[in-house]
Amino acid sequence: MATAELHKTGALRPSRPAAKGRRRSAGRIALFLTLCVVSLLMMVPFIWMVLTSLKTPVEIASQDAGLLPERWEFGNYADALKAAPFAAYARNSFIIAFSHTLINVLVASMAGYALARIRFRGSDVIFYLFIAALMIPTYTKVLPEFLIVRFMPLAGGNDLFGQGGSGWLDSWWALIVPGAVTPFAVFLFRQFYLDLPVELEEAARLDGLGEFRIYSRIMSPQVKPAFITVALLTFESSWNNFLWPLLVTHSDNLRVIQVGLSVFKTENGTQWHFLMAGTTLATLPMVVLFLIGQRYFVQGFATAGLK
Repeated sequence: MATAELHKTGALRPSRPAAKGRRRSAGRIALFLTLCVVSLLMMVPFIWMVLTSLKTPVEIASQDAGLLPERWEFGNYADALKAAPFAAYARNSFIIAFSHTLINVLVASMAGYALARIRFRGSDVIFYLFIAALMIPTYTKVLPEFLIVRFMPLAGGNDLFGQGGSGWLDSWWALIVPGAVTPFAVFLFRQFYLDLPVELEEAARLDGLGEFRIYSRIMSPQVKPAFITVALLTFESSWNNFLWPLLVTHSDNLRVIQVGLSVFKTENGTQWHFLMAGTTLATLPMVVLFLIGQRYFVQGFATAGLK
């Protein structure tokens, strides 16, 4: 009777904070399990690529082949590296990716700072033009950029009107200059610089610092996640670029690693074990870079602050 009376009065009922805490814990567990499943699904293609790179051609062609190799052929990696000058291809890819990253970080950060912290006539129009540039699909810009490179005046034997030669084709200029600065990088830097308190630059101006020193010494150190995010995205995009280097180069000494992988696909068929081994080696640098900078990368997108 006493217990029933306590139930009626609510003395034995769980408190609302405890019930909310249990529901919150259950929600976190469900979210964690969902993220684990999604992560595993996203890792499946990479795992399949690595395992395929360790199989023999006969096993890959077999209809009864399982996921795991019957015989682990680690020699596929050494043979793939001997099939083409991948050291030169990787060097070229690194030079291009590093150059794009350096140029994009420097120029886009200065442009983003100017659009965010310096008031001048036409700044809003310029910012809207950057937003419009974000809406242009990448492949629609390939032909205009190719024509600009091809008819570059006074380059590659061209005259003042861009005629008579090859312009920047098959040169480092064609690989590095187009696409070195991206509108997204400018937009991201602007959003980060907008979030900084105005008291920082006001105090710096009172101390006699010029605009460039305010940008480099006061404001930029406060947006380190933006620099890491832009650097990782730029390096990844440049490292994995295939179409543009294929269009503007024909010399083997200017080939990049993504184009170099095409040597394993011939008229007689595709050497899948070598192709998967080469692709695995080409993917590893980006995996390592992301693991190193993932904290700043995630923070960069989480705190960008769209205004």
